[in-house]
Amino acid sequence: MKSTFGLLKRRGKLLVIFIVAFFSAFLISKVLSIAISIALVITVLTHLASKHMEDKRSWQLFEVLPDIIDQIISGVQSGLSLNQALIGLENRGPQITQPIFKSHRERVFTGTNFEISIGELQDDFSLAAADQLFEALVFAKSLGGAELLSLLRQLGDFTRQDLSLRREISAKQGWIKNSAHLSAGAPWLLLLLLSAQPATAAAFRSQSGVLVLGLGIFLTFTAYLWMGRLSRLPEPARIFGGAHGR
Repeated sequence: MKSTFGLLKRRGKLLVIFIVAFFSAFLISKVLSIAISIALVITVLTHLASKHMEDKRSWQLFEVLPDIIDQIISGVQSGLSLNQALIGLENRGPQITQPIFKSHRERVFTGTNFEISIGELQDDFSLAAADQLFEALVFAKSLGGAELLSLLRQLGDFTRQDLSLRREISAKQGWIKNSAHLSAGAPWLLLLLLSAQPATAAAFRSQSGVLVLGLGIFLTFTAYLWMGRLSRLPEPARIFGGAHGR
């Protein structure tokens, strides 16, 4: 229900963006084909940018993972159980993950099995590194964790090294994303400005003009997606499933 509501909300937002962009472009160009093309480009690029924001949230979760590991180690060393250490992250953990661990506390207090709740945490994080952490906690809970602290320290060190490397690569590839945004939007902004001239408007009212616009839309999306693919860092495969994979 929640995911359906979120999907409808996103689609409604995209529809509003399309309508506003269409009427704005039409007021300037007075050409239906130009207005539809520009509105379509703006709407699709907005949708793709929202996908990048979801990737950004995954990156933010990955950045705070070493802090979470440190908090769990600190809690276990102070005598807390694994469950208590995880519940404590609702208040002591990074702000971005506090709602996630709040949901874990609520599940635990309603009697949800530890492994099932851990699986839900894995689904919330959707990160291979987080899967490794939570699977280690499940094994420690089930079989005893004499080496748990040592394992968590090694996992924390590995995560920090991976994070440092990815930050360095991401900084070097950031210009690709900026170039993709600029190269996708600049031609259409220029077209919108030129369409205020009668000669340009007349040219794009013709059948050949509509064909050029269609080709331009296709090339814009192709180039944007291609450059986005080049700038995306490869993600390690998730070996362990979440709640639905147990």
